[in-house]
Amino acid sequence: MSSPSPIPAWDVHRLPRAEGSVFLVTGGNAGIGYFVAEQLSATGATIVLGSRDTAKAEAAMASIRSRVPGARVRAVRLDLADLPSLSTVVDSLETHRLDAVVHNAGVALDDPPRRETRDGHEVMFGTNHLGHFALTARLMPLLSAAPAARIVTVGSFAAKSERLDLDDLQSQRDYRAKRSYGRSKLAQMHFGLELDRRLRTAGSSTASVVVHPGGALDSLTPSRPPVHVRRVGARLGAAPAALLVQGKHTAAWPAVRAVLDPAVRGGQLWGPRLFGLRGAPRQETVWSHLADTAVATRLWEASCDLTDLAPDPDPDPLHG
Repeated sequence: MSSPSPIPAWDVHRLPRAEGSVFLVTGGNAGIGYFVAEQLSATGATIVLGSRDTAKAEAAMASIRSRVPGARVRAVRLDLADLPSLSTVVDSLETHRLDAVVHNAGVALDDPPRRETRDGHEVMFGTNHLGHFALTARLMPLLSAAPAARIVTVGSFAAKSERLDLDDLQSQRDYRAKRSYGRSKLAQMHFGLELDRRLRTAGSSTASVVVHPGGALDSLTPSRPPVHVRRVGARLGAAPAALLVQGKHTAAWPAVRAVLDPAVRGGQLWGPRLFGLRGAPRQETVWSHLADTAVATRLWEASCDLTDLAPDPDPDPLHG
């Protein structure tokens, strides 16, 4: 009797084929999201770039097509800072099912003052967390229609040292830009893990996975003009940093693996192999503060109240 064929080791340079699949990448027009989209497009899947900037999305699609012959890539307008606008996203995708969504888009502010979205939410919490929370609710019917969909939330290593203030989620009392960014990414990661717990309870075939890209620098990222142009001097100057961090092309690897690898399971955390900052993707132990289900439950309830939506695993369309 022949033994079962072993599962091949994961090779970031030899991705499995995914013809017939449809993957949405939020913020797929730039940064890590662009490289997630470029790498996924090489599998034969249809890649949809979610972007609020039509011109940047067109440039990203042109770049992908120039590097991946026959790439199936298109774009939809997606503004995570405008929650009411997300009500039209399902129709704009023009597909009957969605095999994966990569929640990658994000806003990072370095300096004050505090800003708000048009819905009145602190801009980083409102875009990075609430926008993806609401988007997931809208997309759930399409995800439920796929045989084994993946929801991949891209967190941040910056969230490892942060803790949520559940009584001041939107930094109204104490705003510090970098801390608010880290907390917004932590909220995303709590959401991704709590979502998977609820999917499992409901018996859903959809899985929610959380990843983080480690440390990623533009100066270590290969050029993709006009999406990204790296200067020779910048690369040389960043050479010492390459011992600890990486470019955005390799920072995309954990999210790409979370979409494609059948060995990845819902509720897992994936990041770079070396110190959590660079290298090939590997599964990590869920950070201790991320394992706090009481915090995740309170965040979920607050997010439902703030968005008037809930990412329900029931495949019936949501109304909000």
